[in-house]
Amino acid sequence: MNSLAAKPAGIALVIFDCDGVLVDSETLGNRVLVEMIADLGLYIDVEEAVSMFRGCKMAECIREVERRLGRPVPNTFVTDLRSRTADAFRRELRAVEGIGDVIDALEVPICVASSGPAEKIRLSLELTGLLPWFEGRIFSSYDLGVWKPDPGLFLHAARTMGVAPAASAVVEDSVPGVQAGIAAGMSVFGFAADREDIVALRDAGAIVFRSMRDLPRLLGC
Repeated sequence: MNSLAAKPAGIALVIFDCDGVLVDSETLGNRVLVEMIADLGLYIDVEEAVSMFRGCKMAECIREVERRLGRPVPNTFVTDLRSRTADAFRRELRAVEGIGDVIDALEVPICVASSGPAEKIRLSLELTGLLPWFEGRIFSSYDLGVWKPDPGLFLHAARTMGVAPAASAVVEDSVPGVQAGIAAGMSVFGFAADREDIVALRDAGAIVFRSMRDLPRLLGC
C-alpha cells in the first residue's frame, strides 16, 4: 500500500536511516530496553516500546522511562543498555529482508544517516554484511549534536555527498525521521513494515511502502 504522494524525479542520492530500515533492530533493541526497565520495576511490552521510542534519541527515551518510574535510572543504565544491546545484536541481528537486493539495484550514490552513535551504526552494518556499501558514508547525530526531527543531519549528509537536498531521497521508518527529511526539502519514503505505521508516516509527508523490494521502483533510480 503506497501513499498518494507523487513519485519524485531526478533523485541523485539516497539517504537511508539504519535501525528498522537497513537492519531489523527495532524489536530486538526495544526488547533489551524492556527487560532492563522491568528490572527497575517498570513494565512495558515490546510493541508499546517500539511505538513509543521509534526514532527518538536516547535522552528522550530515558526521560520518558524516568517519568514513568518516578525516579532517575541508575548512572550506568545507558552504558549497560548499549552493551547489552550490542550483545543481542551480535547474537540475533539481521538485515531487513530484501535490502541487499535494493542496494544492488540502485544506480545512484547511497549513505546512511542515523540518530544512533557511529559505533552502533558500524556494528549493525558489519554484523549484517552491509558495511562495504556504506564505508566512509556513515553520518551520526552524535557527531553533529543534532537529532531528528531537526533536518541538520540529512542536510549535512547531502552536503558531504555533494548533492542538493532537492535531489536527495530519504528512507525512514519513524515520524521524526520523516519530519526531518521533509524539513530538509528532500523526497521522503516511509517504510511501514508494520501496518499501523502507514497512516502516521503518510500524514507526516512520506511516500509510504510496505515491501523493501518496492523501493527502487518508487525511487525511479
